[in-house]
Amino acid sequence: MIRPSLALRGIRVLTLALNLPGPAAVMRLRAMGARCTKLEPLAADGGSADPMSHYRPAAYQTMHQGVRVVGADLKQPAGQKKLHALLAQTDVLITSFRPSALKKLGVAPQALKQAYPGLIQVSIVGAAGPKAEHPGHDLTYMAECGLVPDLALPASLFADMGGSLLVTEAVLKALLQRQQRSGRGAHVEVALNDAAAYLGLPHTWGLTTPEGAVGGAHAGYRVYACQGGRVAVAALEPHFARTLCEVAGLPARGDLPHMMSSAIHRGLQRWFATQTPAQLRRLAKRHDLPLHPL
Repeated sequence: MIRPSLALRGIRVLTLALNLPGPAAVMRLRAMGARCTKLEPLAADGGSADPMSHYRPAAYQTMHQGVRVVGADLKQPAGQKKLHALLAQTDVLITSFRPSALKKLGVAPQALKQAYPGLIQVSIVGAAGPKAEHPGHDLTYMAECGLVPDLALPASLFADMGGSLLVTEAVLKALLQRQQRSGRGAHVEVALNDAAAYLGLPHTWGLTTPEGAVGGAHAGYRVYACQGGRVAVAALEPHFARTLCEVAGLPARGDLPHMMSSAIHRGLQRWFATQTPAQLRRLAKRHDLPLHPL
């Protein structure tokens, strides 16, 4: 979880961002001490129109804890009045709409720059530049970067969460630059496909492909079947690998050629199949081995 601090005490953040990346970024900024307000469209029943509040209400509540949520329809004059009243007291604005939608809602970056020269604007988009108008979501950005190898969905929303970190980074950088530039604001575009590409660099470099050391080629860095479950093993460094082989009754070496040999793969597979999760936990503690039964 996020450890709270007061690094951003006194900084006022206004967000219009829905779904996951924007609210997750605001959750981090609030934990750093920023005062956060969200201007949110209302649903027909008077509740939140943020899709996340319906997908997983608990997640919505967690991300909005300590955030002041104000309902407003930005397509109406009253909503615009609320928006600009808040912008007059805002340091950072976060949005997650396509550029054409920002223009329709009256929050195009250039227009706001003229009205609020000290405002820092962070626009979350799917892709940078002209592709910002293209539709997409976490899954499509992950697929674009080669991170969806089969029919199984990824275990988490990596592009969205990685994007939230890039938003946080952009805010901190822009605040520092504003301080150094006598109060001038900035507009920063954060692309979710860039976040996916960054998180996917180990795959791009071949580290996590089947031939890579952390993609299954190293026998000490794999998920094995054990009695009654599975075990994640991360004995990558030579001293860990050597200890693992010794405990498993295999030749006690930890060098890369040894650990990538088919004989060691087969030997560890047979040995793990004889161990229960409880036995493996005890062995891990006794021999200082990085493994986790599942």
